[in-house]
Amino acid sequence: MAGDLLDSRGRGEAQWGLPAIHPEGRKFGIAALGISLVFALFAWETLAWPMAFLSLGVFAFFRDPERVVPQDETSIVSPADGKIVQIAEVAPPRELVIADGSGTRGLGEEPVTRISIFMSVFDVHINRTPIAGMVQRVVYIPGQFLNAELDKASEDNERQHILVERSDGVQIGFTQIAGLIARRIVPFVKPGDTLGVGQRVGLIRFGSRVDVYLPAGTGSRVMLGQRVVAGETVIAELGKQPLREGVSQ
Repeated sequence: MAGDLLDSRGRGEAQWGLPAIHPEGRKFGIAALGISLVFALFAWETLAWPMAFLSLGVFAFFRDPERVVPQDETSIVSPADGKIVQIAEVAPPRELVIADGSGTRGLGEEPVTRISIFMSVFDVHINRTPIAGMVQRVVYIPGQFLNAELDKASEDNERQHILVERSDGVQIGFTQIAGLIARRIVPFVKPGDTLGVGQRVGLIRFGSRVDVYLPAGTGSRVMLGQRVVAGETVIAELGKQPLREGVSQ
């Protein structure tokens, strides 16, 4: 059940169940299913079956499974399901650094570790906050729809920056980036909202990327090519810069 406490010693209760479908996707799935039924009524089976499979694909794309979110203060969790495609030292985006007139402080200008997570159309596309805290900024930037795996997608594509600050002043900036197929970023939060770690913040339709800008002095715990799970995989620990090595096989 959502909200239940589970731990690493086997306490709590977990059961298997079908994931929920996010309301944002139900209308698309129901529309595709309705068109399939119309085709079936007119005995147009060559069109009915593809539309039926399309409706199943839409429902699967918008699935919204529960996640068991780590609650310790040092963990930064992944904001997205997908594959780690880039880990680099870069300056944070200008929109997360400059004063925006709201009186809230932005990130520093010095380079930090950026972790880029690519989501294919087969991944869950609900994004979650890496830390608990208050939403300080939500900045939408219109742009292009280049392949989200490209480095320049961080600066050229349609994107939305989100800045979250903990009560102790620790800040995390992350960016939802539309991709080659994605055509809309749907936010669930606004400035002033208070979030728990791993809480849902938005989604991107259909195949995209999320960049996470770690706090200064914090390095990646994940490796290139590794798959991560939103709200569950710990991608970094505050103040630690571990070196991890892996072999692709």
